[in-house]
Amino acid sequence: MRPPQGDGTLVVEPGAIMSEIHEAIEKAQEGEHGEGFNRRIALVIAILALFLSFSETLGKGAQTEATTKNIEASDLWAFFQAKDIRRTIVNTVADQSNLLGASLTDAAAKAAIEKQIDTWRQTAARYESDPKTGDGRRELGEKAKAAEEERDLSMAKYHHYELASAAFQVGIVLASAAVITGMLVLAWLAGALGIVGVVLTMLGLYAPHAVPLIATL
Repeated sequence: MRPPQGDGTLVVEPGAIMSEIHEAIEKAQEGEHGEGFNRRIALVIAILALFLSFSETLGKGAQTEATTKNIEASDLWAFFQAKDIRRTIVNTVADQSNLLGASLTDAAAKAAIEKQIDTWRQTAARYESDPKTGDGRRELGEKAKAAEEERDLSMAKYHHYELASAAFQVGIVLASAAVITGMLVLAWLAGALGIVGVVLTMLGLYAPHAVPLIATL
């Protein structure tokens, strides 16, 4: 593992994890508590390591997806605000021109102003909604909200995978301790944590919002 980064994230290096797992398996094979016991512990460690690799990979993918969707949502909201500013400016100019046109007596000038006002109103309406291009203010808002929902979903998955990885890692530590101490209860605890990790991984895959507490961590 590397020290926490600036944002507080603890970075796990796969090479270091696999090295620790390899050492734990060697200890299990060379222990003093019976060959059968050691082999079973080595099998538990290998299974936990397998599921740890799955949860780490899924967690990294979910984290990357969340970051991507967050950037996409930010860009869409920025575009939304730009469209809103343009729409407001065009409507304001149209309103001012409408007041100016009302005071004119020249029919030709008044007609020209009214034509321009109508053009501005159409432009403002296009800024508000443009289903053809999907770049209207309304469409951009819907896209931004959809991107935010996908970001939140990915973050919920990420939290599940992170907790699952922690369960697998602690399970590996307990299994290694079982080799040293010969305490069967530690092996059972390692197996229980492995089951917890598998459940968390499945929740992350299929029901990331099933446990609201985890989703908001």
